[in-house]
Amino acid sequence: MTTKTWLITGTSTGFGRELATLLAQKDGVNLVATARHTEQLAYLDQYDHGQIQKLTLDVTDRDQIQAAVKAATAKFSTIDVLVNNAGLGYFGTFEESDRDAVRYMFDVNVWGLVDMTRAVLPAMRQQKSGVIVNFSSIGGLFSFPTISFYHGTKYAVEGISESLAKEVGDLGIKIMLIEPSGFRTDWAGRSSQKKFPEIDDYAQFKDSIQWNVNTAHHENGDPQRAAEIIYDQVTNHTANLPLRLPLGQFATDTAIDKYRKTLKEFEALHDLSASADRPEA
Repeated sequence: MTTKTWLITGTSTGFGRELATLLAQKDGVNLVATARHTEQLAYLDQYDHGQIQKLTLDVTDRDQIQAAVKAATAKFSTIDVLVNNAGLGYFGTFEESDRDAVRYMFDVNVWGLVDMTRAVLPAMRQQKSGVIVNFSSIGGLFSFPTISFYHGTKYAVEGISESLAKEVGDLGIKIMLIEPSGFRTDWAGRSSQKKFPEIDDYAQFKDSIQWNVNTAHHENGDPQRAAEIIYDQVTNHTANLPLRLPLGQFATDTAIDKYRKTLKEFEALHDLSASADRPEA
């Protein structure tokens, strides 16, 4: 069995922690687990027999990104799988959202992912192989009120990843987007800021934000099962790796319904839309 090196961002909690825990117990895997505070990665020590590297990494710090990639390749020679998991959420109406807070969210969710990916691509291109797993969301395909800027980050991840997949596909590099619905992670809890509406016209949305707060850690999605699916897809189905992988019943049902309805809308508008072209001479 050829040993593969996985580098995962944001392994202190949530999907990152579950995936790191799973990989730490697998044969043929070197694990580079990163977090802003490596003391939060002590849970990995019980599995470490030389195949685990814990690194301090804030994905908004490009110097730390370069240092982490350099340290990982120095120890394990290659990075075969990059999992861009680090991310934040933000609840608030579009008009009332704090601009600085959502800008920082873009720095983490989008630019952090971009900078991590650009840091590992040269080595993957050289070795003519690699898998990049980018965490998106069902919120990268379908939008709900009160998380417009979060949606903006995930729609950006979707578009960037789809284009990247077409650029590197013939270089032996695969891209996979993970699109979860509600899972029992910290996303709706500690990992998301909440700004409850103060403008009366948006008062109706207070309950939906509070509902997300109340149901945090009680969602249907099982992060351990998600980690197992991701590991299996990357390890055993690399040749046919899906570009998009919705996870959770709500995610897959919502995605299918969204695209069915959108297809009907586009088909109904086809002749009108096509008429915008200049008539052929």
